[in-house]
Amino acid sequence: MTSSAAERRARVSAILDRLGVSGDNPGAWAGAPMATAGRRVASFDPTSGDELGAVLLADRGQYETVVERANEAFKSWRMVPAPKRGEIVRQMGEALRAHKDDLGALVTLEVGKILSEGLGEVQESIDMADFCVGLSRQLYGLSMHSERSRHRMYEQWHPLGPIGVITAFNFPNAVWAWNALVALASGDTVIWKPSLKAPLTAIATHKICQQVLDAHGHDGVFGLIIGDDAEVGEAMIHDHRLPLISATGSTRMGRHVNQAVAGRLGRCLLELGGNNAIIVEPTADLDLALRGILFGAVGTSGQRCTSTRRLLLHESIADAFTERLAAAYGQVRIGDPLEDGTLMGPLIDEGSRAQFVSAVRAAVEQGGEVLAGGSVVDSATVLEGSTGAFVQPTLIRAHKDMQICKEETFAPILYVMTYSELAEAVAIQNDVPQGLSSAIFTDSFRSVERFLSHEGSDCGIANVNIGTSGAEIGGAFGGEKETGGGREAGSDAWKAYMRRQTCTLNWSPELPLAQGVRFDL
Repeated sequence: MTSSAAERRARVSAILDRLGVSGDNPGAWAGAPMATAGRRVASFDPTSGDELGAVLLADRGQYETVVERANEAFKSWRMVPAPKRGEIVRQMGEALRAHKDDLGALVTLEVGKILSEGLGEVQESIDMADFCVGLSRQLYGLSMHSERSRHRMYEQWHPLGPIGVITAFNFPNAVWAWNALVALASGDTVIWKPSLKAPLTAIATHKICQQVLDAHGHDGVFGLIIGDDAEVGEAMIHDHRLPLISATGSTRMGRHVNQAVAGRLGRCLLELGGNNAIIVEPTADLDLALRGILFGAVGTSGQRCTSTRRLLLHESIADAFTERLAAAYGQVRIGDPLEDGTLMGPLIDEGSRAQFVSAVRAAVEQGGEVLAGGSVVDSATVLEGSTGAFVQPTLIRAHKDMQICKEETFAPILYVMTYSELAEAVAIQNDVPQGLSSAIFTDSFRSVERFLSHEGSDCGIANVNIGTSGAEIGGAFGGEKETGGGREAGSDAWKAYMRRQTCTLNWSPELPLAQGVRFDL
């Protein structure tokens, strides 16, 4: 411990005060009348177990107010020229940059990821704002040649409407930015339902960006509604006024959301579970691979959808490399994520720790062997007075037929398997329900091309000589199969937030029909 519990609490209190999220129900977070009688839900620091603050959950009436304001704001926001919308988003990026240190620390406080990751998450939102400035001048359509004389055809893109964004606890700031800032540049308004495990980050983020909108006289463009699934979540996914629901969470949650939204013929953008594998070939730079595997499996305490869950080692290097990896696991510094030198903080809560214990037990029962870690950590040895859900980063020797290896456990557990031929490794990698991220470490050109070919990785993300975690915002982020098929952030992901319109203009005195059809009176 580098600071006492009392010193830490004073530091935490100062951060919350500067962001304006101290106490119960901080700020007019919903952009609607304040909740006065809703159920009180506290936000807890997963490191210390201390309560950080609390909110009173919104009811259906407040939800209606937020949606009505978003609908009304959409009528004017969509008419703001896209480059001017981009300028407002740019100013949001500057506002986030000004609050980066405190907001990044708040992410660490609510989620338990180490401080550099908390700061990195806010930087991702800042980068997203920068990306959307350029995007606002690149909402391109195509022009096509008509088969009819003196006709012109082109397509254009229109704003879609109020967008519902449902985010998970593990990225309480960046995933919102992936959606909300792109939607804003596209001319949409946004209603955000954050995780109840990280409401203060949502409130602080909303306040920072709302101040920019207020300065430009745009009320209702952003709405924040903090409520439970039964009261607010169900209302959102069944609401015909929200043409798109972007939801991040478990595959089970995604199935339910998809069924509800599809039932009303709305659009879904789903970012769900991952069960990501890294393949390591004999030609690989093994030092590089070791670092990439360690961060992928241990970063954010294994609580990323892109976390590395499975490691496929060529049999010729498996024993020696596994020994090196197990030794590296033993050097991972578990501690207060606010402190320098900590590499792994706690899991989000006791429920997650119970899932960790259950998964390790199941792996052993199914024939696995624990090579490193495998146990919970006494939180009192990490921080004085802590009740945090700390666990050891865990390495388990496994085989491809173990059922637990095909399931996603949100914890720092890595299953190690061997293979003899690349085709076998790719088959093992793909033989899971999820399809988010994948990686190979190799110096073989042929292996790279096979991995990236039609017969290679079936994931939405395929990396070479980097790990499965840590995607850049310039590329479209998302996966296949039970990962949901959605794409967020970069590339042409903006098209999900807009509607396409094909336009045909006739500038002749004639009225020819397509395909030579005649309809003469």
